[in-house]
Amino acid sequence: MMIFQWLTVLSAALFAGGALYVSIVEHPARLGMAVEAALAQFRPSYRRGAVWQGALAVICLLSGALAALLASDWAWALGGLTVGAAAPFTLLFIMPINRKLLDEALPAEGEARRWLQQWGWLHLVRSVLGVVGLVLLLTRVFLR
Repeated sequence: MMIFQWLTVLSAALFAGGALYVSIVEHPARLGMAVEAALAQFRPSYRRGAVWQGALAVICLLSGALAALLASDWAWALGGLTVGAAAPFTLLFIMPINRKLLDEALPAEGEARRWLQQWGWLHLVRSVLGVVGLVLLLTRVFLR
């Protein structure tokens, strides 16, 4: 039981940390570049980060559900669900923009910049989900 609790907290912390880094460091730096350079940086960064972030969100969701079932404590499920909500949020709202930004046919500069800005705001939602989920889980750990 305890292994799933720690796996839930660890995956939430890694997800939240990675998402925050992208939202407050990497993406603002990317927006300071010329559009062509920003897209050239975004594409490999996205491809590498998507695998990690997606896996961490799913691991957090599943381990949180298992921890909740084994401990009969819904708080674990709530924290895991909050972080795990980033996965469907990404598929529904961010993926359409990802497809446009990953398209090798370079879009018009103004249009690409708008997509990059919109992507940043949507990614911030993922960061908030990660941080809120982590805080819920840490509250559960430390306020037993």
